[in-house]
This record gives sequence, C-alpha cells and structure tokens, in this order.
Amino acid sequence: MTSHGFSTPAPDTWVLLSLGSNIEPRQQRLQDAVNILASRVLNHAVCSAFYETDPVGYTDQAPFLNMVVMGSTEQSAVDLHRVCKGLEAELGRQHRERWREREIDIDVILFGDEILHSDNLTIPHPEFHNRRFVLQPAAEIGPSLVCPQSGCTMAELLTICTDQSGVRRV
Repeated sequence: MTSHGFSTPAPDTWVLLSLGSNIEPRQQRLQDAVNILASRVLNHAVCSAFYETDPVGYTDQAPFLNMVVMGSTEQSAVDLHRVCKGLEAELGRQHRERWREREIDIDVILFGDEILHSDNLTIPHPEFHNRRFVLQPAAEIGPSLVCPQSGCTMAELLTICTDQSGVRRV
C-alpha cells in the first residue's frame, strides 16, 4: 500500500505460453486466443510464426498448428493458468482422452524465473524441453530466454532436443 491507501500494482512478470490446435479452424482459434490473452492478461505480446506439427502421443490424428506467445503479465502464475484454462473452455475445448485432438490448448511454459510444483500446475512446464513444437517457435522469438530450472536458453534446448517430430513453419 502506498501512503495514500492505494494499492501498488504488481510488477509485470514475463511469460512464455504455448498454443496449439488441430481442429479447424486452427489458425483462427490461435489468433482468437492471442487476441483475447492480449486484451485480458498479456502486455507487450510477441508471437512466433505458426508451425504445423506432427501429433505427439496419439499419432493417428490431424497435424497441429502451434505457436508461442511471449509477453508480460501482472497476474500470478496460478491466476494466469486459470485464465488460460478458462479461455480454452470459452473457445470450445472439449475434454477427451490424453493426447487426443484439441480445439485449443494453452500451456504456461515459463513464468519469469519461477519454479513451481503444485497439484494443478508445474512451471516450467514439465515436458517443454522434450517438445520441438514448443522449442522451435520459442527459439524463434526468444532464443536467449533462459529456463530457470536448467539454466539453458531456448536456442540451446532446441539444439539438444531429441524429439524428431515434424515441425514445419507455415
């Protein structure tokens, strides 16, 4: 609180989000999600290109369109995650078996230098360093962005990533 009784806004924290869809209209869903995130919780949003990617896990489904968005937020990590999950529902995401098709998927990958392990949220995202569809667009817009857990940059993580799934810039 300031001496005048007004709250001081929380300082912005930079974040990295991964977005994906493999149910048409894929690109429109991703663009809608970015626009809504930028209007509600993300400041100074920077988007990667779109990448068409092979599905991971269950492979007998349509390819995904993926991208990442980097920006800053005044939200806490938990609140940002809640906003992302709510936005998925708002944009029509249906619940299916793990690894199945998705109207929209929004994951919090990094949240500043925070390392968080809870029942509902793990930051950094526990599998992002094994996912070329996250690392390639992340290295495009933030190659020197550092993972607080490994100490590696996005460019370094992409170089050592063993995921051989197809990831094609579109």
